[in-house]
Amino acid sequence: MNTRIACSLPFICLLAIPAEAAIVLSVGDGDTITFTEDAQKIRVRLACVDAPETSQTPYGMESRQALQKLLPIGAEVTIRTKAIDRFGRTVGEVLKGSTNINQQQVASGNAFVYWQYISGCDRQTYSRLENAARLKRLGVWSLPGGIQRPWDYRHSGKGASGNNSEASSSKSGKYRCKDFGSWDKAQALLKQGHTYLDRDGDGMACESLR
Repeated sequence: MNTRIACSLPFICLLAIPAEAAIVLSVGDGDTITFTEDAQKIRVRLACVDAPETSQTPYGMESRQALQKLLPIGAEVTIRTKAIDRFGRTVGEVLKGSTNINQQQVASGNAFVYWQYISGCDRQTYSRLENAARLKRLGVWSLPGGIQRPWDYRHSGKGASGNNSEASSSKSGKYRCKDFGSWDKAQALLKQGHTYLDRDGDGMACESLR
């Protein structure tokens, strides 16, 4: 297989490769799956969508269960790879027969369109499906106003104290990633203006803690 790779941002490489067949091994959450391909395990992040975190209540576990129903263990799928993310995961659209699983998660209200990373997907189709799910009050839209968006939930510093007493700063007065006990605490400080913690400018601090 010939693969053409173009890296324009740190740890984010856009791929130009054909769609590949794979077998489902497990579902991590509403937008993360592990497959086997050519006897190798690969972890895939669904492109252009963002599902509630499993720790979010409600709909975190519901989103995962919805994806498990769509992709039972042993199911054969095709992966249209879009990129490799900073965590080394394949990012792509997953097809089971003629069904686009990414779009199905949005259509059923079990995932949001990830507008910040919509590039490479059919923007109009994803927008139409999300609007339809919202109007039908499906899944995450069944509560007035829906639920907190997962990207906001991740960045909200859940469980982090306002003064971050568990973290200590270096002699320069700046915090270091190794000072934190959790990724959430690092995001809380980033939100407070400690932008130097976001070294690659992607809106997230201390990715090594995830």
